[in-house]
Amino acid sequence: MFDKILIANRGEIACRVIKTARKMGIRTVAVYSDADKDALHVRMADEAVHIGPPQANQSYIVIDKIMAAIKATGAQAVHPGYGFLSERAEFAQALAAAGVEFIGPPVGAIEAMGDKITSKKLAAEAGVSTVPGYMGLIGDADEAVKISREIGYPVMIKASAGGGGKGMRIAWNDQEVVEGFQSSKNEAASSFGDDRIFIEKFVTSPRHIEIQVLGDKHGNCLYLGERECSIQRRNQKVIEEAPSPFLDPETRKAMGEQAVALAKAVDYCSAGTVEFIVDGEKNFYFLEMNTRLQVEHPVTELITRIDLVEQMIRVAAGEKLAFGQEDIDLDGWAIESRLYAEDPYRNFLPSIGRLTRYRPPEEHSHLTSVVRNDTGVYEGGEISMYYDPMIAKLCTWAPDRERAIEAMRDAVDAFEVEGIGHNLPFLSAVMDHPRFIEGRLTTAFIADEFPDGFSGVTLPGSTLRRVAAVAAAMKLIVERRAARISGTMSNHERAVGTRWVVSAQGEEFDVAIENGGEEATVRFADDEGLGVRLDWTPGDTVARANIGGDAMALKVELRTEGFRIRYRGSDLDVKVRTPRAAELARLMPEKLPPDTSKMLLCPMPGVVVKINVAEGDEVQDGQALCTVEAMKMENVLRAERKAKVSKINAKPGQSLAVDEVIMEFE
Repeated sequence: MFDKILIANRGEIACRVIKTARKMGIRTVAVYSDADKDALHVRMADEAVHIGPPQANQSYIVIDKIMAAIKATGAQAVHPGYGFLSERAEFAQALAAAGVEFIGPPVGAIEAMGDKITSKKLAAEAGVSTVPGYMGLIGDADEAVKISREIGYPVMIKASAGGGGKGMRIAWNDQEVVEGFQSSKNEAASSFGDDRIFIEKFVTSPRHIEIQVLGDKHGNCLYLGERECSIQRRNQKVIEEAPSPFLDPETRKAMGEQAVALAKAVDYCSAGTVEFIVDGEKNFYFLEMNTRLQVEHPVTELITRIDLVEQMIRVAAGEKLAFGQEDIDLDGWAIESRLYAEDPYRNFLPSIGRLTRYRPPEEHSHLTSVVRNDTGVYEGGEISMYYDPMIAKLCTWAPDRERAIEAMRDAVDAFEVEGIGHNLPFLSAVMDHPRFIEGRLTTAFIADEFPDGFSGVTLPGSTLRRVAAVAAAMKLIVERRAARISGTMSNHERAVGTRWVVSAQGEEFDVAIENGGEEATVRFADDEGLGVRLDWTPGDTVARANIGGDAMALKVELRTEGFRIRYRGSDLDVKVRTPRAAELARLMPEKLPPDTSKMLLCPMPGVVVKINVAEGDEVQDGQALCTVEAMKMENVLRAERKAKVSKINAKPGQSLAVDEVIMEFE
């Protein structure tokens, strides 16, 4: 077994590998860029080596710099994580030449299956059902349009060396092919150092289901069940689960055996994933093979109790798999929610900044439930614009899907993140969505169910009442505390009333509080009484309540007339006033926000890549105005209506902050 390994990656996956290596008694070496000098993976590793500037193409994907770090530290093996150099055959070759073990598959398998074009051809030759498409090199946008017309719209434009949704676009017409082709090439070159593009038919309303395979160097290969990865946004997975709520045992077995056959055809060893798209009739088509560890591997680990990183290390060290296909048992249900530094209220655009608060739910592993959080950040750390926006993977396990979903709801409720925009409210919304609960999933789930974007959750009446009851109970605690403090100072404690008017989400509730404190009864005007047991002190950012035996965790921020309360995807400004104050508040005029309808504002921190128009131009609804790049993704900003450009305030190469004015219109 190895004494020391280097992790050629960053963030949560680097931390994940370090945890397993530490468990196995193996010392670890981290590498880091200027942007990551204070990163969590650097703090966790036994050693750390600086490798260059923040940009990945000047640090993390520069093979010579990684090789220099290996030589300087004497690492015997390298785990590449995912992304960066994980599927670069040249890197594996460089390691072999230096006598360093690659904790991944052999070079031949990477070359055969890591390249999307080659893998499609090999799969077709092996008799694997594949999606129609053009696997040759595409020279320019005109050729891409011609090929797309022959295949038939819609088509998927994809980076050959890609992954993680980078360099991927769906095009429904010629114009979208022209725009998507160049953006895909740019993203592919930036993320992978390889701008080759291919095009295939986009199968509408498919499920994305993948099979985890694991092989050793002695010819043994098996599959560890499947993962349902259909909930995606911009072709990037958001929520995964294992097993799939759609597959039956027969289909699972057929997909698994086909995945193993494909892996054996290229003498595959280590962990890998064969991805399929599956239609409503359970017909499945080979999509691609990822010759690396997948982001969503924890859900497979939770239902199989097999540490995939440990197995990768053991396989790389020459050990045989200690189990066979007959030993694989899928136990219970696991769900993974990806926490992204993306603002769902701004169409999920990237958000950067300092994590002023980062408090994940407490991890645990019991017989009936598991909460696991794989992360690469910490409170006070910085979220950089240079890398992928994912900052954590929150996972839950339970004996069945219903309880795994409920565990995820509770875990998301208790997850505190402040200082950046993040998608926790959206994750809550998905967990409560009827279609998700029923398991009726496709890759179009988000587009279908949130066609106008995400603007928060409107709580049902019964849930809103419970929130109002908790708010009233908290208000009483705040007022009684203030009364005691003022009484101590003046030797006269003022009386605190027990009648309040709670307003939230456009509704008002007249309530009276009986008892108060940690246990209270909140009685509504219709005489319904809710018993509230409350664990909260002014200043706490999470209020834990129990109403009628049902536990609630609400994120709380004290405000002048009440609270900001976030719960189950909603973000509420809850006012708790005396009856007289509520009466006067109804007479106050509403303050309107400033009019920015004649301005194009930068929706996220980023760099202007291209300005598509000039001052004086007439633009049409949907016309591309400019492109802004952030976190390795190009975002095309379009006109919302017909207008004339009166002033352009930004230029290509300029860095912009959120809401900075890019251009103005007449």
